[in-house]
Amino acid sequence: MAQGTHDFVRDPRNDAILINVSGTLVPRAQASVSVFDSGFMLGDGVWEGIRVHKGRMAFLDQHLDRLWEGAKAIAMDIGIDRVALTQRLYDTIEGNGMDACHIRLMVTRGIRSTPYQDPRVVISPATIVIIAEYKDPLPSTVEKGLSLFTVHVRRGDPAVQDPKLNSHSKLNCITACIQAAQAGADEALMLDPHGFVATCNSTHFFIVRKGEVWTSSGDYCLAGITRSNVIRICRENDIPVFEKNFSLTEVHGADEAFVTGTFAGVVPAHTIDGRVLTEGRGPMVERLQGLYKALIERDIAGRGRP
Repeated sequence: MAQGTHDFVRDPRNDAILINVSGTLVPRAQASVSVFDSGFMLGDGVWEGIRVHKGRMAFLDQHLDRLWEGAKAIAMDIGIDRVALTQRLYDTIEGNGMDACHIRLMVTRGIRSTPYQDPRVVISPATIVIIAEYKDPLPSTVEKGLSLFTVHVRRGDPAVQDPKLNSHSKLNCITACIQAAQAGADEALMLDPHGFVATCNSTHFFIVRKGEVWTSSGDYCLAGITRSNVIRICRENDIPVFEKNFSLTEVHGADEAFVTGTFAGVVPAHTIDGRVLTEGRGPMVERLQGLYKALIERDIAGRGRP
């Protein structure tokens, strides 16, 4: 049965979590937003996924930098500052009594007076929703990995919808995911407009060739937090790493492949387009998983509470 990097071990505690809706903690069953909300109506907003370890949010500064940059790019006022938003995040964690969880932080432009795309019809402050759930990736996913299928859906040109923008509008990635799932794969591998390998539908993609780690140029993918941290640990540990254009031929002939994301970290990709690269995780992936875990520990050790 196909599975993605975001499949998780079900936890019954999630049925009774409190969700933060614009500063108020609300029981899950009662949490809602208006049908006139910009996010529901038009996908107008930006979001972040944040991992909590030992009561601390890993790489929080990087996530907030990306959130504010995205909001600025679409001329959206978040309405509160970073300190206040950080406090809301911790209020949500503490209100649920959580020490480890996964957070989905969503900010939309707010409520519109009528169904119309023009931001000038917005009549409320931004809507800020924080969902913190008890979610751990499946151990089998982290150890054995995923199969990928290269889809016909391409990453877009920045002049159409910039892939750097972590927006609520994800139809490009959703259609890619659908095609991969219908082909029997776990996730989609996506090419850029020039035919080079770009990214996956919900994660970033890397290959390993002769001891070198390769990832895309980054021109047609989100500025991934985990992606940048994996590049960082490679450089810190003398592992040759390159951001470059490469083709599917080089992918199919690779020694190892893996994907990265906030939810599951570093995950092997054992099969791509029917070509088996590894049985489970290879030696480079196993090493990077250990180095990434150590980087998280360093980050949260130096992070205080507001």
